[in-house]
Amino acid sequence: MGDSSGSPFFYLHLTDMPFPTNAASTELDAVNQILSSVGQAPVTTLDLQNPEVFTAVNTLREQSKQVQLEGWSFNTERHYVLTPDTSTNKIAVPSNMLAIDANVPKHQDKYDLVLRNGFVYDRQNHTDTFTKDITADILWFWDFQYLPPGIQAYVTAKAARMCATKMVGDAQLNQLLQEQEATTRAAVIEEECNQGDYSFFGFRDGDNYYTSYQPFQALSRQ
Repeated sequence: MGDSSGSPFFYLHLTDMPFPTNAASTELDAVNQILSSVGQAPVTTLDLQNPEVFTAVNTLREQSKQVQLEGWSFNTERHYVLTPDTSTNKIAVPSNMLAIDANVPKHQDKYDLVLRNGFVYDRQNHTDTFTKDITADILWFWDFQYLPPGIQAYVTAKAARMCATKMVGDAQLNQLLQEQEATTRAAVIEEECNQGDYSFFGFRDGDNYYTSYQPFQALSRQ
């Protein structure tokens, strides 16, 4: 087992190292699985003064956001109506909104929506003010404890591999964690294919237009 006194970079024996096997339902669970993967003892609180815990927490949160930015069925909400403020005509962006796009069946090519300076901005018409409701497709960010179990497992495995690179630097350990990450991602892709309501032509939700995102595209994403 590695010696964590002093620098967070240490050596460990892979044969003595436990690998996480249970699903993590909280950040603390996930952090303890990450620490276990790099040969560290579990903790009872997320003490950010502890350098190993700090690295694990930050990496977990970074990877959670990166994974959610890919866009999955669980955090994508289509046909979402946004109402401008009655006094400013602006649409304030909720803190957990990651991305926005104008809903194609509703608006066709009337808007090109993005998030800018805390508000919805229309790049096509060069304005952040709107005189009527906008129907949009939204990508949401959810805290770790609200993620589906499969996504939690994938994020944890991905963060464990990243932490191993930062804290251990062992090629054999990295290979083992890469395999674990690939396994959890494959499970998430399978679940996404089942829940995403995609047809062979990319149609979904009863729409009659082509959508560029299809589950198989996720197989090539890193």
